[in-house]
Amino acid sequence: MKEIAILGSTGSIGTQALEVIRLHPDLFHAQVLAAHGNVELLLKQAHEFNPSAIVITDKDAGEKFKSSYNGSAEVYIGDGTLEKAAVRDDVDIVLVSVVGINGLLPTLEAIRAGKEIALANKETLVAGGALVIEEAKKHHTLIRPVDSEHSAIFQCLLGQDIKKIHKLILTSSGGPFLGKTREDLENVSLSDALKHPTWHMGQKVTLDSATMFNKGLEVIEAHWLFGVDYDDIDVVIQPQSIIHSMVEYIDGSIIAQMGNPDMRLPIQFAFTYPKRMETPSHEFMDWKKLSAIKILQPDYKVFRSLKLAYQAGKAGGDMTTVFNAANEEAIKAFIRSEIKFLSIFDVVEEVLDNWDVHDIHSIEDVISADKNARIASASAIQRFKC
Repeated sequence: MKEIAILGSTGSIGTQALEVIRLHPDLFHAQVLAAHGNVELLLKQAHEFNPSAIVITDKDAGEKFKSSYNGSAEVYIGDGTLEKAAVRDDVDIVLVSVVGINGLLPTLEAIRAGKEIALANKETLVAGGALVIEEAKKHHTLIRPVDSEHSAIFQCLLGQDIKKIHKLILTSSGGPFLGKTREDLENVSLSDALKHPTWHMGQKVTLDSATMFNKGLEVIEAHWLFGVDYDDIDVVIQPQSIIHSMVEYIDGSIIAQMGNPDMRLPIQFAFTYPKRMETPSHEFMDWKKLSAIKILQPDYKVFRSLKLAYQAGKAGGDMTTVFNAANEEAIKAFIRSEIKFLSIFDVVEEVLDNWDVHDIHSIEDVISADKNARIASASAIQRFKC
């Protein structure tokens, strides 16, 4: 029996992780449930899964939860509680599926506590990759990626010599705006941007897919996870979301990981690694219905996020922390209808172009860069307001 802490249990990844646990009650138990403020869903999850600890990071929501909860779990409320839950002695695996940079500190603490890490939070490595990888090496921790693309690469590397990689090839569905021009995207609405063609994800990840900032974040994440130079990481568009990513080796061989676009597959493999269990999708690929697999090239002029991601990654230091923070703030401004869709790119570009790069030596350096980048983003957002 593996005891699992689900950091972000009410989000898209968290709820799907609980589906996997529900399928294998003899193998997994949700020992910790952690959410920000979705009290109603968290109460239902607590009743069904009977965890030993529950985390609510929003204080008001936490008090509301406590007044309605009549179970026996220990309840943590407020800042710093994710880290506290991640290091509990009764936890084996920590699934980090919270949104944004909030995943960084609990990931670091869980690694230091010797926990198995299932990472579904891109921003942890984008903002603090150097620190996380250093701690993982020090504590001999294998980070099991949950993102479908990084899980695919992880699987394509099994049994292979990582020194013989020629290219990592990340695939993208292209999102809802594949093939669109800048003119087409001039007046995109929030509802338009949330209509993903193949994946069912949370709001932030879906919007990042629409801008292709998610792919930029994944390029940076892949660099840290697999130790591959940015020049050796490519992005292609695979609209059907069947090829989840590929690895090209120096002999010209390409190994691809394919399957249904179902996040329960990489979640389950992160929990069961190195073993495989019966598919949680309850169905297999029907190749008879597939006449062709399309591969297209991304439009770097329209989706400047990719160019900006490579720019930030190659600059090093705290630049990827800044890239992540600026994107998060620009996305929030778009959701609030303060800026147009295309201005998300403008805000991030302006912040990066005016940033003086500093080295990252500590978590304090990451926190400082993140804070200052958000201040710079607020100023940029004012200049691009609708």
